[in-house]
Amino acid sequence: MREFGTTIFAEMTALAVRTESINLGQGFPDTDGPAAMLERAVEAIRGGANQYPPGPGLPELRREIAETTRARYGLAYDPDGEVLVTVGATEAIATSILALAEPGDEVIVFEPYYDSYAAAIALAGAVRKPVTLRPELGRFTFDPDELRAAVTPRTRLILVNSPHNPTGTVFTREELAAIAELCVEHDLTAITDEVYEHLTFDAVEHIPLAVFPGMRDRTVMISSAGKTFSVTGWKTGWVRAPRHCVQAVQTVKQFTTFTMGAPWQRAVAYALSEEMPWVDGLRTALQAKRDRLADGLASAGFTVYRPAGTYFVQADIRPLGFTDGLDLARRLPGLCGVVAVPTQVFYDDVAAGRPYIRFAFCKRDEVIDEAVDRIKRLG
Repeated sequence: MREFGTTIFAEMTALAVRTESINLGQGFPDTDGPAAMLERAVEAIRGGANQYPPGPGLPELRREIAETTRARYGLAYDPDGEVLVTVGATEAIATSILALAEPGDEVIVFEPYYDSYAAAIALAGAVRKPVTLRPELGRFTFDPDELRAAVTPRTRLILVNSPHNPTGTVFTREELAAIAELCVEHDLTAITDEVYEHLTFDAVEHIPLAVFPGMRDRTVMISSAGKTFSVTGWKTGWVRAPRHCVQAVQTVKQFTTFTMGAPWQRAVAYALSEEMPWVDGLRTALQAKRDRLADGLASAGFTVYRPAGTYFVQADIRPLGFTDGLDLARRLPGLCGVVAVPTQVFYDDVAAGRPYIRFAFCKRDEVIDEAVDRIKRLG
């Protein structure tokens, strides 16, 4: 793990605190989730739900996960054996890679990739094979020929994140079909990070890879409550997968965290059943915040890639005369009192990501407005 060190999120958040800057780097909301859900967690703590819950997760949460997946996507999972509750999606991804990749196996990832992917692949002794997403017609996408060329006899897994952090891309049906075709052809297992599944904009549809022919039984489908219900600190995630995959992932998980907090599980089970209308309102609010920040960044001179999902806007810094996103991100607090994240740290091909920085818009409107006013000083 020597190559990884401190995450870019920890570095930039510490920089924000030290310089008293507005933090548009780390992707966490500055408002809470639905009040009734929060109260369910308090009631669970006061009611004595403070000891180990079952390793696979509370039965009521597993049932709600299975039911919402069936109702939304038409995908049926047995809550007793095909659903596993984890300590956030990050643990779900790490334990899935550790369970399913042997040393020397190759794992395809789309870059830029969330930084925990690379660390989990390294911990498994596997080999990272990046396929680069590049801007095309206002959004980031991949070349199907490059994806196909990345597959070798050693390829074991493909890690698919859609809606995609940090670019904000939501893969289209055609893009997902190309990935599915490749998985079936080469007998690959897909791990899908879908934590932003409910946070898409402009009527763009999130389509799980698992719905494509041949994919339900070769996909480990991962999501969480953190982004959906604005409780990123609860670290409540889950896996939906065929029984043999869940068994393998749980075998790893039992020796990492074993289980996760019972009060949060109870509250999330309630939220999945009763608070999805609140999530609809969140999605509408986030779309307006996206536009607020994107328009502000564009008026400040950046080239802006308006995301179809997630919390994040990608901005090309070159129109303002800058060329190195990492250098600018470290200087930005001194220049204007705002913190962002340099996108290049999420690439193997650093040059491909050097012109971009990532801003988070999951903040109160007045925070976004103040940040934009400060950023305009760059011009």
